Amino acid sequence: QVQLVESGGGLVQPGGSLRLSCAASGLTVSSYTIGWFRQAPGAEREFVSSTRRTSFGYTGYYADSVRGRFTISRDNAKNTVYLRMTNLKPEDTAVYYCAAQATLGSMLIASTYDSWGQGTQVTVSS
Repeated sequence: QVQLVESGGGLVQPGGSLRLSCAASGLTVSSYTIGWFRQAPGAEREFVSSTRRTSFGYTGYYADSVRGRFTISRDNAKNTVYLRMTNLKPEDTAVYYCAAQATLGSMLIASTYDSWGQGTQVTVSS
C-alpha cells in the first residue's frame, strides 16, 4: 500500500523558513516523479515544485511564484523528498501536499499524479 506522509509545516513569520518532508512507503521515490502542490482556502490546488529523473540526474522544477525561494531535494536512501522554503510570504500560506506520479505526464497537473499525502499546513503570518 502506497503511503505518502508530509511533515514540517507550521506557523512562521514573513521572511522565515521551513523544510517540508514527504516520507514514502510502498513505493521507491527514485523511480517516481514527486511533486509538491498547495491549496489555500477557496483556491484551486496549484503546482509548487517537482523532481524527476532525467538523463542529467534528478531535476527540480518550480512554479514562477516560488522559484529562487524554494528548493526541492530527495534522499533516495531515506525514500524521502524535501521542500526547503525560504523568504516565506503570507501568500505562501496553504496546505502543502506531496504526490507521486508513476508514469511520465505533465508535472503541473494534479490529476496526473497517482498517490497523495494528507497534507501539512503552512501559515505565514506576523
